[in-house]
Amino acid sequence: GWCPLSPAGAQSSQLLVEPPWRRAVLWDRVTLTCQGSGTAGTSTWYKDGQRWGQQGRDHFTVTESGTYTCDRPGTGRSTPVRVLKGPLVLQVPARALLEGDTVTPRCRG
Repeated sequence: GWCPLSPAGAQSSQLLVEPPWRRAVLWDRVTLTCQGSGTAGTSTWYKDGQRWGQQGRDHFTVTESGTYTCDRPGTGRSTPVRVLKGPLVLQVPARALLEGDTVTPRCRG
């Protein structure tokens, strides 16, 4: 399912990532969705800190590695999501983890 990367109740936009793995990688066909106040189609996207070409779209499939954030009217910028292209990556489920939780990481390459 979708994974919000901002705490519940936060006054910032939320950047949702699918599939829900931390250390998102291009070969997983990562989809980013921006949620927050404002009407549909009002998202502003940033890649590596600069305004980026997906303006006005609320979701898209990532085709370039980089660090992505989004912004919706009336809310602050989202927590960043880094999408990697590297040859080998260790992934864990993108959810809140507590000490003592059982986690099954996966090695991707």
